[in-house]
Amino acid sequence: MFCLRATCPFFWKVFRFRPFSCKPLIVQMNECTDEKEIFDVIDRNKATLSAKQVGHAFNVLWRLQRQKKSSLQNAECVRDHPQFPTLYNLTTHKIESMTDATLVNVLHIAPRSLSVLMTNISSLISQHFQEKLIKKTELLFDTIDSSQVSTARKIVQFLRNVKCTHYPLLEQCDKVFLSNAAHLDLDSISNILAMYQFLRFDSFEFVSVAKKRLTEMIPLFEHPEAFVKLFVALGPVAGPQEKKRLKSTLLLMSEELTSQQALAVVEAMEEMESRNSQLIQKIASVLHKNLENYRPVELLRITQALNVLHFQSKEVFVKLREVLLSSLKGSFRVMETASLLCALSLLPSAHQDEAVLSRIEAFLPQCDLSSLTNFTTFVLRWIESDHMYFGRVIGKQLKLLHTLNLYSRQRLRQSNNLHLLWEELKYVKGDRLHESVLEETIAALQHLMDEINYTNVAKIASFVYENNYLSTSLLDRIAAVVVQQIEKIHPFSVLAIILPFSRLNYDPPQRDEFLGVCVQCLHSHLGALSPPVLVLLGYALATLEYFPEDLLKAIFNIQFLARLDPQLEILTSSLSGKVQFHLMELNRAVCLECPEFQIPWFHDRFCQQQCNKDTGSINGAQQQIYKILAEALGGPSFVKASVLSPYYHTVDFECILDKRKQPLSYGSHNATLGNPAGMYWESNIQTVRSSLPSGAERIAFEFLNSKAFCRNIPHLKGNPAMKKRHLEILGYRVIQIPHFEWNSMALSIPDARVDYLRQRIFGDGKS
Repeated sequence: MFCLRATCPFFWKVFRFRPFSCKPLIVQMNECTDEKEIFDVIDRNKATLSAKQVGHAFNVLWRLQRQKKSSLQNAECVRDHPQFPTLYNLTTHKIESMTDATLVNVLHIAPRSLSVLMTNISSLISQHFQEKLIKKTELLFDTIDSSQVSTARKIVQFLRNVKCTHYPLLEQCDKVFLSNAAHLDLDSISNILAMYQFLRFDSFEFVSVAKKRLTEMIPLFEHPEAFVKLFVALGPVAGPQEKKRLKSTLLLMSEELTSQQALAVVEAMEEMESRNSQLIQKIASVLHKNLENYRPVELLRITQALNVLHFQSKEVFVKLREVLLSSLKGSFRVMETASLLCALSLLPSAHQDEAVLSRIEAFLPQCDLSSLTNFTTFVLRWIESDHMYFGRVIGKQLKLLHTLNLYSRQRLRQSNNLHLLWEELKYVKGDRLHESVLEETIAALQHLMDEINYTNVAKIASFVYENNYLSTSLLDRIAAVVVQQIEKIHPFSVLAIILPFSRLNYDPPQRDEFLGVCVQCLHSHLGALSPPVLVLLGYALATLEYFPEDLLKAIFNIQFLARLDPQLEILTSSLSGKVQFHLMELNRAVCLECPEFQIPWFHDRFCQQQCNKDTGSINGAQQQIYKILAEALGGPSFVKASVLSPYYHTVDFECILDKRKQPLSYGSHNATLGNPAGMYWESNIQTVRSSLPSGAERIAFEFLNSKAFCRNIPHLKGNPAMKKRHLEILGYRVIQIPHFEWNSMALSIPDARVDYLRQRIFGDGKS
């Protein structure tokens, strides 16, 4: 009893300021009807408030503020309240124990503008905190007024800063930009287009609107500063006439350009694939005068642009080399050194002073995979240059190459976190990875593949695609993640996910389910996906022998093709050509493999134009095969070279065997070696067999170089596999001649190749 009496004063002291002590604090806060009541609760309990309760106090204040007619005036009253400093101090003391979600909420309610907060702290936050910010922004986006372009722009800026292509937020911001497009000025349009390009977010609708607005601005700007911004923004998406106007105007003011303006222009011309030699010469002259003023990464950008533009000037390249070497001597940062060496390796004469080797060696312990890869590329180009110009290979270079590989492989073996590994890999281009390093990279990804999920599956798929490396375990994991988490994967990511399966000609165990959920994911976004993307998707699925009727009928209709044409004008000529060619290939695949869809063949004229561009030349290996094939068949009159099949597949060589397996002569109709023989059937009506004597067969010979196979194993890739399938549908027997068989030691002895071809033609018939 005495003990109980002794403890009572203590309990009374702790709870004397809690008239509602029987209720939890959060319940008490929820019952408050104005700011005074909530601040009273805070004041009474300031000694015991937890981080969660402080966060909830902000939620209640935010709710009360939003109920007021004048929220701005009410916010001032809250800030001026005598107890607000108490809440502020409590927040400061509790901030370290707050969860990311609570902290994001508190910061949003206290700066009041989440978009400002996002851009200001983007360089300091963890990935987890970044995800919480993005989730909070998604939840709050509906409260943003559709006219708040500034807020939407800050959100996109944040995504750019953290290098996160978050499609749902980008789509929402894009809608804001589109609804206010008429009021966007040059700076706004330039910034939005630049951020979209960095994030690889394709909004053809915004680009089309921006193109129209920017074209209207051409006569308005005569000062170089504004006109360069216009040139950089409009040039890459402009039509032929607009490009001509832009270039002619810029030519007049080229001598007034600053060093940074000249850099911006030459990069825009690189993107435009410009061939205006006069303008290139003028801009190069400005760059030449200012080479000493550029930072290492800018020198690399200049070198890359001049290379792409096929610029030739000994004077400029000599000066550029001097500046690069001078900068290299004073460089003490890994990324700077990597940029300088990369630029040096791109110059016409890649031979370097051996003192450069010691610069590389000094940085090796500090290098990440990206820098190691850049250094490796530089050394390989140096070795190639020495061999080409001097017929020798320096031992020190080979030793350094071995050391670089050792460091790269060691770093990969130590990787224990997929996110951190990807941060190093995402800047590494597939063709730059040395074979042994690529093997180790794939092994590291396989080791960490349990960490592949909906947030990174498209990135890993892209890496596999770019490297042409068939890892069945990685592809199986990608397919499994997609099947399990498809509801969390944005439709814009589906193309990147499907591409490695298409290119590498690989079916995962749950093939139909995997492709089915991918296509189902697309259905709700068929209208949002750009026509070029839909074409590439259709083609990728066709190589896998997957033909979803809804998707195909969405592509092959007049309305779709009418939308596609203006968007092709926005793309670079190379990408536009790729999309058009894949549309033809998709059209051909559907006609041959799905005739029941009754989709017409409408690419005769396009294919004829392509044939007219083709010189019909064949390489040395094909000429060799032609001669040996003629010998195996009994003479050159029994073989045709460069034949066009129905639907315009090019066949390397062709012969016909009668029913007794005897070669039939083409006689005087035989084509000259290297010139396309032309098509001699109506491409969309008859098959090959219909024009042959009874019992005869037409044989197509295909020489397959290394590009037809996966990088790591002799597995036939998707496109040549589809071509074989199509030729067989047309009635050909297809004999594919892999380069690794043709060039093998077994076929190096006399007559071995003739016997090899005879066996393939007259043997068991297997191809």
